[in-house]
Amino acid sequence: MEINLVFSSTPERLTERLDVFLSQETNQTRSLVQRSIRKGLIQVNSKIITKTGFLLESDFLIGGILELVPISSGQLKPEEIPIEIVYEDEHLLVINKSAGLIVHPTQSLREGTLVNALLFRYQSGLSGIANNDGFRPGIVHRLDKDTSGLMIIAKTNEAHLSLSKQLADRSLKRVYYALALGRLQENTGTIEAPIGRHPSDRKKMAVIQLDKGRARFAKTHWEILEEYEPSPSLKGQSSSLVKVSLDTGRTHQIRVHFEFINHPLAGDPIYGGKRTETKLIHRQCLHAKEIRFIHPISDQGMYFQSELPEDFKRVLKSLI
Repeated sequence: MEINLVFSSTPERLTERLDVFLSQETNQTRSLVQRSIRKGLIQVNSKIITKTGFLLESDFLIGGILELVPISSGQLKPEEIPIEIVYEDEHLLVINKSAGLIVHPTQSLREGTLVNALLFRYQSGLSGIANNDGFRPGIVHRLDKDTSGLMIIAKTNEAHLSLSKQLADRSLKRVYYALALGRLQENTGTIEAPIGRHPSDRKKMAVIQLDKGRARFAKTHWEILEEYEPSPSLKGQSSSLVKVSLDTGRTHQIRVHFEFINHPLAGDPIYGGKRTETKLIHRQCLHAKEIRFIHPISDQGMYFQSELPEDFKRVLKSLI
């Protein structure tokens, strides 16, 4: 299977590696992108590029083909882990991921993930793409381990390619609910701040200047749904239930952006420290509540929403 590529420069982009750019824009792994570059399948401004670290500068036009590698059997262990299925047909499924479930394996973790659970249920009936960390069959997009909510899983490569394209052109829409500490000054707002790897903690992300390191343009929209008075359950702090949507999909984007504006999410010690701790929930109050996309085969508009999980609702009840 292949992805046909057409990408051009945008005002917010500065110098960036070709392999990094394509990996993030197509939602495919960097190793897979590098394989296609080395094979001479990618062009920049009509010139074939075979150097994976080629630097993109202003006014670039990328074309070519990104090859997908079919999944091999026996690479991962199927495991009987419960999955809440919201919708399913022969091409895809929508699940409601529980908090605490890691989406896909890594070099150091090969078991207990959503991918292991999918393999148990569907065996080879999933889209398959290879990468340095093993395989991510069916995985179109990710949620953090401790973020709950809706995800799309692709059963076929055809569905995966279409959904990845929608993700890249941002026609696939996701809406999150989050509980932010403090009172935001306006009823609605937008956070526009570039995100990159934290300079001293490689496990974290941070707001970093675009001209430093590998920071990427990031934009988050929010709307207040409910405001709460200071509560003992949140160490005497006020809080705001917010509806969040993204123009970009950077790692930990919502958590990083709300920490940046000094309104970290309740229950998120990684981005907020001890201020966020509460006995009522042992993770960040963040839930992917709504998802909207075009069905890759029927072209029908699809929309799903899910209830807030019990731990999130328990925190909200304590604030009333």
